[in-house]
Amino acid sequence: MDALKSGQSIDKILLQKGGRGLYEKELRTLAAEQHIPLQYVPKEKLNRVTGGNHQGVIAFAALVAYQRLEDILPFLFEQSVTPLIVLLDGVTDVRNFGAIARSAECLGAHALVVASKSAAPINAESVKTSAGALTRIPVCRVPSLGLAIQQLQMSGLMVLASDLQAEKQLFELELGGPTAILLGSEGAGVQATLLRKADERFIIPQRGETDSLNVSVAAGVILYEILRQRLQQ
Repeated sequence: MDALKSGQSIDKILLQKGGRGLYEKELRTLAAEQHIPLQYVPKEKLNRVTGGNHQGVIAFAALVAYQRLEDILPFLFEQSVTPLIVLLDGVTDVRNFGAIARSAECLGAHALVVASKSAAPINAESVKTSAGALTRIPVCRVPSLGLAIQQLQMSGLMVLASDLQAEKQLFELELGGPTAILLGSEGAGVQATLLRKADERFIIPQRGETDSLNVSVAAGVILYEILRQRLQQ
């Protein structure tokens, strides 16, 4: 409770099933306010996670501080920077997440945006895979990617979604303006509801027979094309 009240970044909270009362209610309220996933689990799972006295609740601290998207955008515009934001829908593999963060930081993205309930944790493995990039690029955790897309669009960003069914190719897009790239998981891709909210869908052209690129590789290709176009402006 002290960690929550002090604003410490927390990846998720495990709460023992059956817990009730003011303590449990306050915990749920604070977790909801800070967009922290809270999961009810049997006491046996808590016992497996820690051998100590867990008192019915365990919080997993994040290795870096989450930031607010509504703080990132005004700061970028005040600095006369053309925003480049990467939204990740359902990317839960920590190695893919870390690799995307590495490419994003190297190629000039200003923030990663993830949903609070369907994102890879920022743990030792993801930070290591990112080569430390996760300590340098802001990560914003939001309750809804749909609302985040609307927020970005209202701020003047074009939201472009990677979609294997799209007809327009990546290299046909004008990518020099304020841009947000929406990437989905390798298995499911971007949710249909989010695809409908995007301003444009695109595909990375391929020659081989493999179904698709790894999501972290795709992120690198997309971000490099954005950097290439911006360097030519």
